[in-house]
Amino acid sequence: MILYPAIDLKDGQCVRLYKGEMDQATVFSDNPAAQARAFQDAGCEWLHLVDLNGAFAGEPVNAAAVEAILAETSVPAQLGGGIRDMATIEAWLAKGLARVILGTVAVENPDLVRQAARAFPGKIAVGIDARDGRVATKGWAEETDVMVTDLAKSFEDAGVAAIIYTDINRDGAMQGPNVAATAALARAVTIPVIASGGVSSLTDLIALRDCGAALNGAISGRALYDGAIDLAEALKVLKG
Repeated sequence: MILYPAIDLKDGQCVRLYKGEMDQATVFSDNPAAQARAFQDAGCEWLHLVDLNGAFAGEPVNAAAVEAILAETSVPAQLGGGIRDMATIEAWLAKGLARVILGTVAVENPDLVRQAARAFPGKIAVGIDARDGRVATKGWAEETDVMVTDLAKSFEDAGVAAIIYTDINRDGAMQGPNVAATAALARAVTIPVIASGGVSSLTDLIALRDCGAALNGAISGRALYDGAIDLAEALKVLKG
C-alpha cells in the first residue's frame, strides 16, 4: 500500500483544512517545493497535490507552486483542484504530472473523464469527496444527491487509474479514516481505491492496510506535519 503525503495549496502556501473549511486553514509551510523535496528525501514514492483555491475557482490558481514542486522533485505526483476541461488536463500532464484528479467534473461532465482516460491511459484519477455517503463538489462547497458507490461504478469501464475517496467529515480532524466505507467502496469496484481523510496515526494506516479490501494507498497530511505519524516508520510498515 502506497503512502501519499498530501500537499494542499492555498495562496501559494502548504496548508491543511479542518473538515474542508477554507477559513479553517493551518499553514505548515510557505515553501511547498521544499516540503515536497523533504517528503521525497524521506522515501515517499508519490506526492498528492491539491490546488484548494483552484477547486473553488474552477481553474488552476496555485500553478506556480505546483510547477516549483515538479521542478524540485523526481517522484510521480498527482494533482486535483480546478481541473475541469481537456486543455487543462493536457497542459498539466505536459508539465510533468503523473496523474490528474478529476472531481467536480466527474459529476457534472462524466464524459470528459472517459474521454481523458482514453486519451491518457493510466493518468486520470477520479476524486470522490463525500459527506454521509453523498458526493460533494466545487471544493466540497456543494452537496449532491449522487451516491459514492454509484459514481464510482459508472467509471468501471472507463480506464480510470484510481479513485481517491475522501470522507470530508474526517479530513483534517485527526479522528481516523472511515475504514468501513473505504473498504466497502474498494470491494464494490475494480478500480484501485486510495483512502483519504482522517489518517492520523500508524494504527490508522495499519487498519486500512488490513481492512479486507486491497487498497492502492492512503493519503495523509496533517498527521505527517504534526509528527503524529513517523514517516519512515509508516513507509516501512506499509511495505510490510
